[in-house]
Amino acid sequence: MDICFCGLTGHIVVPEDPDYNKGRKDYNRAIQQYPLVINYCGNKRDVANAVNWSRKFNVPLRIRSGGHNYEGYSNGNGTLVIDISKMNRISLDASTNLLTAEGGVTNGQMYKFVSSKGYPFPGGTCPTVGLSGYVTGGGWGLSCRYLGLGCDSLEEIELVNYKGCLVKANRRCNADLFWACRGAGGGNFGVIVSMKFRLPHKVEKVTLIEINYRHVTPKEQEEFLETWQRWLEDADPRITLISRIYNSVSDGLAILARGIFYGKPGEAKQLLKPFLELSRVNYSFKYMPFLNAVTIIGSNYPPFEKFQSASRFVMKIFNKREISDLVGLIRKRPNGSVFAGLSMYALGGRVRDIGQDETAFFYRNAHYIIWMETTWEENRFAEENRRWINRQFPALAAVTTGSYVNFPYNQLPDYLEEYYGSHVALLKKVKKKYDPLDIFTFPQGIRSSGGRRPQPPVLEDAKSKTEIETSNKS
Repeated sequence: MDICFCGLTGHIVVPEDPDYNKGRKDYNRAIQQYPLVINYCGNKRDVANAVNWSRKFNVPLRIRSGGHNYEGYSNGNGTLVIDISKMNRISLDASTNLLTAEGGVTNGQMYKFVSSKGYPFPGGTCPTVGLSGYVTGGGWGLSCRYLGLGCDSLEEIELVNYKGCLVKANRRCNADLFWACRGAGGGNFGVIVSMKFRLPHKVEKVTLIEINYRHVTPKEQEEFLETWQRWLEDADPRITLISRIYNSVSDGLAILARGIFYGKPGEAKQLLKPFLELSRVNYSFKYMPFLNAVTIIGSNYPPFEKFQSASRFVMKIFNKREISDLVGLIRKRPNGSVFAGLSMYALGGRVRDIGQDETAFFYRNAHYIIWMETTWEENRFAEENRRWINRQFPALAAVTTGSYVNFPYNQLPDYLEEYYGSHVALLKKVKKKYDPLDIFTFPQGIRSSGGRRPQPPVLEDAKSKTEIETSNKS
């Protein structure tokens, strides 16, 4: 392809460059993609120039902050990747208690900054996830039951629109865009270059919670799920937990729960007593600074993985048969899988203090998010593991409602309705108003027209690197 990269500013990386191969890879290494050019933007002008270049040369663009989109939608073959990870400055206005973060800030960077000032923050679990993508998808986090979703602390955004112009949005200015950017996912309306957050009260220490037991029986996993759902019905909002039943090479059938309590260990033990009464349970409650707690939880995430996953929202209490069926989904791992599991992300608490229609995050009344995953190491097992998720998903979907856009699944037939519920019609209006040319597109994006859907990413075993590179250079 003969194309001129004149007009792009910032750091430009093309396939011939030595750092291209590293730069094209994202967190989920099961998806291998080969963009035409990667533009590492250092400021708003670089972003505006990139958007204008994309329009001028009719090259589809993708927006990448942390590179953690599970289906690879922040990247793409033959695309311009606008990478904003270098735009990671943070500042605090002490007079207003408003924090300003650029669009490329990660969870880990935000945690370090706010903790240095004595604050917690409703961020996510993985330290390398980009904050702008996390927040615009709603933002389930380690403190959401106490501090709300990530988007609930958002006071203002600034983005570069399809014309390459800066647009501010808050409750008074472009309020419809501000509404949409709190739950409708990143990459739909523009490139977010700046965000303002309202900070919570300062906190000295929190309790880090861990509950686990390995090499358990299916019956023990069922007992844990029953305990989990009953406990969550009236759980203290100061506790947010991720709970997991899983089947791994190292642990066999196992159970794990981690989380944060805004209080002291003694009280946490009393509030979690139903779990501690289960047989063979191991647990720890440690009182420590907020930054230490989120760092320990975040340290469990590897630099990258190969996986396929799908998410749902749970709106009900499962009966014994349904619990048994859920446990049965992971009783046998697919061939080559080193880990298969169901993870539960607690909702409720402060998440429900905001009405369902006040933001674009539709599923505020859900009990929790459930996420099904299989992970593998060898490429030859990729397709078998994907098929396993596809086979198991209908059983999970039959007892659940909708999907979490930050945990996307590429096989959803009506993905807009699954992600956004009855908000779809309004979101399409916002899209048509702020991106009428569909400049910001990806395979599961919101589109203002009924035009052709962007091509899905090429999976690791579907096409060779040589074939893709040849097509890009032709």
